Amino acid sequence: MPIYRKRYANNWDEIALSIKQAAQWRCRHCGQKCLRPGEKPKGLSRAEWTVMTLSVHHANFTPEDNRLENLIPLCTPCHISLHSRARRRSNTSPGQLELPLS
Repeated sequence: MPIYRKRYANNWDEIALSIKQAAQWRCRHCGQKCLRPGEKPKGLSRAEWTVMTLSVHHANFTPEDNRLENLIPLCTPCHISLHSRARRRSNTSPGQLELPLS
């Protein structure tokens, strides 16, 4: 999932990694165990491993706000679902958060 880096902290990758590690690579919403960096079991299609990717969501939809209580680890489907339901407040543009077809 591409993100628009302009609004994110320079150390966003480190912040996001620490949130994912603290969550033990599980989605806070559905509990799905997600893949760690570099982990890609053989036989998974791009769509399958994308679904098992953990991202970090800003609860208040403000990428500049990196307080721990504002950062939520979510699997790709849960993250997309949340942004789809909250499109009015979302900091994403249409099509930015989509699952690949294959």
